[in-house]
Amino acid sequence: QVQLVESGGGLVQAGGSLRLSCVASGSTFSGYAMGWFRLAAGKEREFVAAINWSGGSTYYGNSVKGRFTISRDNAKYTLWLQMNSLKPDDTAVYYCAAVHYSEYENIDNGDMDYWGKGTLVTVSS
Repeated sequence: QVQLVESGGGLVQAGGSLRLSCVASGSTFSGYAMGWFRLAAGKEREFVAAINWSGGSTYYGNSVKGRFTISRDNAKYTLWLQMNSLKPDDTAVYYCAAVHYSEYENIDNGDMDYWGKGTLVTVSS
């Protein structure tokens, strides 16, 4: 089992930056591919970014490509999401999630094994 705790959310002006963190505990972190998702009021959950077990491969949702960067440090059991050039449309609760490393290429489907409780990001115009 893996427990995930996100942090780093807050209020930021449009054009600003935030870095979200997700600290894992429990099973070996490097055994999992990781993803970030977000849920905005009145919208469906949206895939944001994914990273493979080693950190050597990543991919992103179209709406954040070129602005967000996902990374991880397996020694620290930590996942990050660097968010730049933030827009009001980025306002949402952001969740990190884990899945067996073999499912990395399917992360954008949202079928993850473990989820954090989320951290709220609010972008003001």
